[in-house]
Amino acid sequence: MEKSPGIGSTATTDTVAGLPVAATLPRRSSRFQRALRMHWLDAVLVAPLVLYILFFMLVPVGQSIYLSFVRSGTRDFTFANYDNIVNRSQFKDAFTNTIGITLMGVTMEMVVGMIIALMLARGFRGRGIFRSIVLVPLGVPTLVAGAAMLYFIGFNGYLNEILLDLGIIDVPVYWQQSGLRGMFAIALADLWKTTPLVVLILLAGIESIPGEVYEAAEIDGAGGWQRFWHHTLPLLMPSVTMALILRAIDAFRIFDIAIVLAGQTIPVMSSFVYFDYAAGRTNTAAAAAVILLLMIMVFVVAYLLLVARRTEDVR
Repeated sequence: MEKSPGIGSTATTDTVAGLPVAATLPRRSSRFQRALRMHWLDAVLVAPLVLYILFFMLVPVGQSIYLSFVRSGTRDFTFANYDNIVNRSQFKDAFTNTIGITLMGVTMEMVVGMIIALMLARGFRGRGIFRSIVLVPLGVPTLVAGAAMLYFIGFNGYLNEILLDLGIIDVPVYWQQSGLRGMFAIALADLWKTTPLVVLILLAGIESIPGEVYEAAEIDGAGGWQRFWHHTLPLLMPSVTMALILRAIDAFRIFDIAIVLAGQTIPVMSSFVYFDYAAGRTNTAAAAAVILLLMIMVFVVAYLLLVARRTEDVR
């Protein structure tokens, strides 16, 4: 705060960096207008994405969080919605099934995706055709994929026929029942639909590794497994991390395939939210949706911390 002398009186003027505030405002305004004139096209192109994220993601999430903490039909703050769903057996089943399907599905997708990506990274005749065939499931709608998988995992499906022919089982298995069998059936259906995405991400990472790395390892006498474990996998970790996080988020939110294959027999968190909302229990549905969001956030943060710690140990 500085005092500026006046005639017959003393006036005070706020200053910023030695200049009056009134003098700095036009400068900031003109700087903003200049930046807007220079980057107006960037702003126009980014605006739809910003509006989409704001109104279709942030606002609904904020509204769900709000509804989960208020009593139905009122604005009274309460934890009753969370207490209600936590004490329901269907919620416990949905919570367990979601975690089980995610662990099974993502593990199988990463293993199978890695194997296929390593195969496609090799040079062989017809590689382009095979790459195109691998990507076909990505173009199949999820509902159609779920309906098609009924022919495979159904009671009279191909999976039971194969297991019977191999002598692994004596009678057909009903895969769409609750428990580990149902989790495995849904994870298997999701595996067929989403593995091509994992293959694409891992294949891009493998092909970005310089060939000199493998030449040097071969000169040092490293075998195929040693080259993969000590060279390919460490250099591929950014791609593995991206694929794992993307697939885990999708697996936690699994809905369509679970509904088509099992209906309410094998509830998952997304279907629990849907059926609660459809029954008019908006506040408890919002509470379940918030818990699902927390599950995803906890997994992502825990995995990133694990990767960061492993990177520090390697260094």
